[in-house]
Amino acid sequence: MPHRHFDEELADLKTKLLRMAAQTEDQIDKALTALVTRDSALAREVIERDHEINALDVEIDEESIRLLALHQPAARDLRLVTTAMKIATELERISDLAENVCERTIELNEEPQLKPYIDIPMMGNMARMMVKQSIDAFVKDDATLARKVLTDDDYVDDLMEQLFRELLSFMIEDTQTISRAIRLSFIAKYLERMADHATNIAELVVYLVEGKIIRHTTPPQSSPIDLAKS
Repeated sequence: MPHRHFDEELADLKTKLLRMAAQTEDQIDKALTALVTRDSALAREVIERDHEINALDVEIDEESIRLLALHQPAARDLRLVTTAMKIATELERISDLAENVCERTIELNEEPQLKPYIDIPMMGNMARMMVKQSIDAFVKDDATLARKVLTDDDYVDDLMEQLFRELLSFMIEDTQTISRAIRLSFIAKYLERMADHATNIAELVVYLVEGKIIRHTTPPQSSPIDLAKS
């Protein structure tokens, strides 16, 4: 049976990647909702759905390898296929982190809530928006939007440091808060790692569009992302 036209196969690959990205964003949303509303059932749903993201990751990886082997693409087409593979890996790791958030949420729900959740949902929403914008940049071939994601990572880092200081004060003042504070600090770290993976995706988009590898470079400062646009 003759192979479909290469362009159509590339389009199919991108469609699978976008479906994976949408499901990953949904995992983040549900994980944050489960945390804030103390909904253990929803948290378990997120954990159970992680296998769907894993399956898409494997499917995209296998399809990409097949395209490389059969068509031996060059230049931009080669960058597209290899970038799709790497973005899928980043999305799978983000979904794993959403699962981790839900595992800690279930544990936290066994005790009274330590504090109102303000910084953590803000961190989560920023991380989710960074994932969305990095994928939007991929779809639109928009290196400028991708570079904006790089600068937004600093604000997530700042929120995490602020939250760590607050949780440390809880632990110092009352040892009975230690287990809950540690779990919340884990969640903050998971969210910070989500933002890091979104940054990795943005760097891959710049490579796809411009052919430039910009890992391990310091981006210029910019204003925080606008959560109202989410």
